[in-house]
Amino acid sequence: VQLQASGGGLVQAGGSLRLSCAASGRTFSRYAMGWFRQAPGKEREFVAAISWSGGSTYYADSVEGRFTISRDNAKNTVYLQMNSLKPEDTAVYSCAARGYAISFVGDDYGYWGQGTQVTVSS
Repeated sequence: VQLQASGGGLVQAGGSLRLSCAASGRTFSRYAMGWFRQAPGKEREFVAAISWSGGSTYYADSVEGRFTISRDNAKNTVYLQMNSLKPEDTAVYSCAARGYAISFVGDDYGYWGQGTQVTVSS
């Protein structure tokens, strides 16, 4: 599966952005999907994940209550709605897919899209 992330940009603290990750292929609905981010000089960190059906979701503590992951299997797309953004949310956000159960571990994912830059100004 090939992944294409979009929707990043520059936003003021307290603002919102919605990231999208479009997947190619007809088996998208079989994949658990995740969002990860990497800030300059820092390691990649887990943000959110969703099961193939959308029935289960995981969030990092740092984004719980502010971010919402969702998916539309008919459109082969997963979304990350980001509200109440903070400067510490600034990073390159990447989407990933794995053909197994939902996971918050980056190394569990076999397919990655290119990242999209999110910059939150104070």
